Amino acid sequence: MVFQGSSVAISHTGKVRSNNQDSGYAGSNLFVVADGMGGHAGGDVASSLAVTRLESVDQPFTSPSEAERALRDAITDTAGDLIETVHVRPELAGMGTTVSALVMVDDYAVIAHIGDSRIYLYRDDALTQITTDHTFVQRLVDSGRITPEEARYHPRRSVLMRVLGDMDADPELDTFIMPTQPGDRWLLCSDGLSGVVDDPHTAKTLGAGLAPGRTADQLLKQALDGGAPDNVTIVLVDVGGQHPLFSGTPTIVGSASTPLGVEVPAARPGRTSWLHPNRQAANEPTHFEPAAEFLEELIEEDHRRARRRRIGWIVGFILVIGLLAAAVFGGYQLTQTRFYVGADDDTVVIFRGIQQSIGPFPLSDVYEDTGIPLDSLSEFTRQRVEQTLSADSLQGARDIVTTIAESGGG
Repeated sequence: MVFQGSSVAISHTGKVRSNNQDSGYAGSNLFVVADGMGGHAGGDVASSLAVTRLESVDQPFTSPSEAERALRDAITDTAGDLIETVHVRPELAGMGTTVSALVMVDDYAVIAHIGDSRIYLYRDDALTQITTDHTFVQRLVDSGRITPEEARYHPRRSVLMRVLGDMDADPELDTFIMPTQPGDRWLLCSDGLSGVVDDPHTAKTLGAGLAPGRTADQLLKQALDGGAPDNVTIVLVDVGGQHPLFSGTPTIVGSASTPLGVEVPAARPGRTSWLHPNRQAANEPTHFEPAAEFLEELIEEDHRRARRRRIGWIVGFILVIGLLAAAVFGGYQLTQTRFYVGADDDTVVIFRGIQQSIGPFPLSDVYEDTGIPLDSLSEFTRQRVEQTLSADSLQGARDIVTTIAESGGG
């Protein structure tokens, strides 16, 4: 059965990249986001090849399991296409792409995923990330070593552990089947969106109830307002709903939208890398997949960073405690230069400190007992002494005591 709903696909180069290596597809039953990597030519070709190969899956299926097999086979075939392309054009070695794909079959969503593009489901006013990023920092999150918020700003957040590339003819994919229902909003996006716009803002935009086109435009605007350091590709799919149904013509965006995006480009003479003499020089790639030994170094580097962070917290805590202790000690020392006259049991006493306390700890103590009995004083003088009489200095306190003694209590 042909999917009943509406969809949109948009893609933008962003504010930093000079070309768009993303590709997006919104068809009758198939929806795809692919984020390419590998420089000027490689990323374009990789994501375009993925979308072109997956177009064959855009058809009605008799069962979700049939669609899952077709989706898995098409993505595996894409890996073969990438390997063959690099065999013909070795300067493209190292290219690859993420793939997040969704096929609608009756009341089910069939999902295939590799890389760090994402699929979200917005249902009943709640946004849920359906796919799991195949990244180094996601492993750190899964192991409890960093929080999801720390992962957003981790310096290695773009290191992919799994990717559709030219080195593996049998890529490890995540595929699964989920029930869907009218009112669901499915969002497929590259990390140009998810890496800039956080989930609460995404959920608020999806929950505004606007048509897919306007919703996607608002999400893109938020990514651009956030700096858009990478390409931004968004595919939004509404199940059922009040908006117009799919028109029947696929929407293809990004590098796959131009014929040149699918063709293997000619080599550019004089622009080779000293690390790979047959490979084109390229912009810094958005992602890369580390070799095993490099991964170990990344893990050790993260250990070192965690140790430095703990040491920094400990040193900072000690400094704060030291400063607080110094402030308390300095304040206490200051109080010990002050004196006042008061009563202690049944005599007039000179106290050192101030007439206050911190919790159960008084900030004064008896400095000198004058021996003047309280009951020898007049009622007025005794009350003043019991209420304490402040002095600027020890001599000032003694002068007050002399006055009391000379008055004879009268």
